[in-house]
Amino acid sequence: MRLALGSIYELTEDKLIFAKQLGVEEIVVHAPVDPSLSGGPGYYEFYPLLRLRTRVEAYGLKLLAIENIPSQWYMKVMLGEEGRDEQIENFCKTLENMGKARIPILGYNFMPTGVWRTCTDMPWRGARVTSFDYELVKDAPAKLGKLNDEQMWENFKYFIKRVLPTAEEAGVKLALHPDDPPVPSIAGIARIFRSVEAFKRLIEMAPSEYNGILFCQGNFALMETDIMEAIRYFGSRRKIFYVHFRNVRGNAYKFHETFIDDGQVDMLRAMLAYKEVGYDSVFIDDHVPHSPDDTPWCHRGRAYACGYIKALIEAVKRLG
Repeated sequence: MRLALGSIYELTEDKLIFAKQLGVEEIVVHAPVDPSLSGGPGYYEFYPLLRLRTRVEAYGLKLLAIENIPSQWYMKVMLGEEGRDEQIENFCKTLENMGKARIPILGYNFMPTGVWRTCTDMPWRGARVTSFDYELVKDAPAKLGKLNDEQMWENFKYFIKRVLPTAEEAGVKLALHPDDPPVPSIAGIARIFRSVEAFKRLIEMAPSEYNGILFCQGNFALMETDIMEAIRYFGSRRKIFYVHFRNVRGNAYKFHETFIDDGQVDMLRAMLAYKEVGYDSVFIDDHVPHSPDDTPWCHRGRAYACGYIKALIEAVKRLG
């Protein structure tokens, strides 16, 4: 179990130095905005990926994963539209180039309508957090059309059956993020990865050591499931490729983010559960509160979250 730093869009020198100051050894880069990576072909090219990795390594760090690719690069795949085969080919090119660049994990999602929040500055413990209220969006217009659960599952099955062999050959693990928020549907599109049962179906549908989960603990907590049992189930099967170690209050239909230490999940118990199943990857900060006078990227919030995670890791390791 290790601490990593995540939610990095622009890989600046400041963030790399900050990572070293926090004592992390690995980072996760989120949908890189470097024009040389995302400027044209619809996939991440080899040489910019290699430069991204070596830039991280120049600071004594390791690039564990890239989290997300631009949604337009595989929107036709998610919606089951004409042209999806070409987008799948490009997705496979990203996997091939990541493998050649020795970047071992791609975090991704299957949410055509994306992440939703209804408020981005809710006051909480002297800071500002994001929140969601389904009542405010239940009648949101279906700009992308309408797709039900069965149609979305068919689209996902079509996708995973075609990209997984390339991931295996490239040596790149596919880590699927839950729908955020995990409600049945928003803006006409079903959100199928909203339950523990859906992720069980995922790993049964495409059995492979390269098919697994980006275990966003906040989203799993909102599913009103036994979070400790979910950690044990997927962790014991080596299906948790890395963890968004964050906390929330509420349920899928109405919730808000919190500081890592005052949500509804007992974070010490959670860390003990990961240790119990022999989890051997990283925990990263995510959706941290924005404190007064903090930077836009929330350096203060991330320092607080990372320090808390690091202390928990050390504590449970010493328990033997």
